[in-house]
Amino acid sequence: MDVQLLTYLFVGSSFALYIGIAIWSRASSTDDFYVAGGGVHPVANGMATAADWMSAASFISMAGIIAFMGYDGTVYLMGWTGGYVLLALLLAPYLRKFGEYTVPDFIGTRYYSNAARAVAVICLIVVSFTYVAGQMRGVGIVFSQFLNVPIFWGVIIGMAVVFFYAVLGGMKGITYTQVAQYCVLIFAYLVPAIFISLLITGVPIPQLGLGADVVDGSGLSVLEKLDRAMVDLGFGPYTDGTKETIDVFAITMALMIGTAGLPHVLVRFFTVPKVSDARISAGYALLFIALLYTTAPAVGAFARLNFIETVHDTPYAEVDDWFRNWEDIGLIGWVDKNHDGAIQYAPGAAFEGPPVFDEVARTEAGARKVINPILHSDNEVYVDRDIMVLANPEIAALPGWVIALVAAGGLAAALSTAAGLLLVISTSVSHDLLKKTLARGISDRQELMYARIAAATAIGIAGYLGINPVGFVAQVVAFAFGLAAASLFPAILLGIFSKSTTREGAIAGMLAGLVFTFSYIVYFKFVAPENNVSEFWLFGISPEGIGMIGAIINFAAAAIFSALSKPVPEHVRRLVDQIRIPAGVERPHDHP
Repeated sequence: MDVQLLTYLFVGSSFALYIGIAIWSRASSTDDFYVAGGGVHPVANGMATAADWMSAASFISMAGIIAFMGYDGTVYLMGWTGGYVLLALLLAPYLRKFGEYTVPDFIGTRYYSNAARAVAVICLIVVSFTYVAGQMRGVGIVFSQFLNVPIFWGVIIGMAVVFFYAVLGGMKGITYTQVAQYCVLIFAYLVPAIFISLLITGVPIPQLGLGADVVDGSGLSVLEKLDRAMVDLGFGPYTDGTKETIDVFAITMALMIGTAGLPHVLVRFFTVPKVSDARISAGYALLFIALLYTTAPAVGAFARLNFIETVHDTPYAEVDDWFRNWEDIGLIGWVDKNHDGAIQYAPGAAFEGPPVFDEVARTEAGARKVINPILHSDNEVYVDRDIMVLANPEIAALPGWVIALVAAGGLAAALSTAAGLLLVISTSVSHDLLKKTLARGISDRQELMYARIAAATAIGIAGYLGINPVGFVAQVVAFAFGLAAASLFPAILLGIFSKSTTREGAIAGMLAGLVFTFSYIVYFKFVAPENNVSEFWLFGISPEGIGMIGAIINFAAAAIFSALSKPVPEHVRRLVDQIRIPAGVERPHDHP
């Protein structure tokens, strides 16, 4: 059975499983649609949370970033992992004890203001749509390569599957679908990693293989060999970092506190029966996440080493079919600058942006003719970092069923997170904007109908963003984390741990953090990308890390406006006590 047929079989079977689960667990009430009835077992919720959180950025892009950035790429690993620990310890149990449906619900009630609720909805929508754009790009990449479907139709198919189980099943359907998606994605990630670790080092555990010696008799470890290969090609050592310390710190912090402010992850802790279950499910989720995150550095190193050994100085006529397959969809490009027919891989950009191909012309070597080369650069190869995990099994010549499994895993990662994001968008619109603010008299049936309409609309917008992507997957997702760090995280943290933060302070903080961070990202990425270098950055902090400064601005604005406004009402202060202090413990104001 060839790879194409195997891929159709694996992907089709996984889609049938997801849709079957959605039909079995379809939502019949707003409680089912929003929080799965509040009865999800902690282990199942841990798996669902892991799938919800480990998006296409984790599955597809993170190892690709580590492969190309080396040591510098570990900021994503540290930030995202540390952020989950922060979320589990600081926020999840308290939000579950609060016991409502959404993050804007908490903010609106805690800050005794529908205006605060509306601002939180705006922040949530901006964060979620930025995040979901990365997921839909991942869906398009997988479909276009493995299923031989144009990116446009690949995104449409992905939208249809998400529409079915998100709109029909709501949080209940999504939760149990995500349990299945976690099993698919983790199996799809670990199996090729184990195969490649065995091939390169003879060690079956990738985490140990990263530090083991290669089996070619050189006596070098994987990292030593990779360092040597990189230096020989003119790159810096793989294990050396080039980022400024302040930027590393800022990116890590923005990703950490951004993780703790992600609404689609926070809402998962509303689905368990008890507060203690929220803590338990957070622990299980961390274990499930660690399986992938401890493997990613090894996958990134193996992928870069395999890529160099397979591509550099290889005649184009002899390169394996995987290179041409990715070239056909524009995610790899080669231009023969020295006319020797061989692929030369070196530092620097090969093209002005991604390669632009002449639709009909071919070179003498048979490659697609590129019309935008940078002729003064020695590098002849462009490779999109998002393809490294997906192409890794092909580069290593693994069996066809492993390649098909990776395709199914990539789709599971992208669709699981996309579904969670689209659900929080729809619930925020139907529950927070309509039920709690603009149309308080609607019935539960009407609210459920509006939630499904909002979900369908959000899926349509997400599809557009997938067809017209704004960047590579992890970069777009990093921006979403920065926006969450600057807007939602401070409001949630202060809402739990500060009884003196007022509604005016929360509103001013969220708006100031969001506007500053959004403006900074837009300026450097879209308005003046030529200035996107450290000498022009504020304090030397890149757009990926600016969420940290946005969060500081948020906290400062909240403190100033809270000091200038009327004190927090007593019933809200009691609410904060109720959230934070365990049942049965006397509160300070209970004493006579």
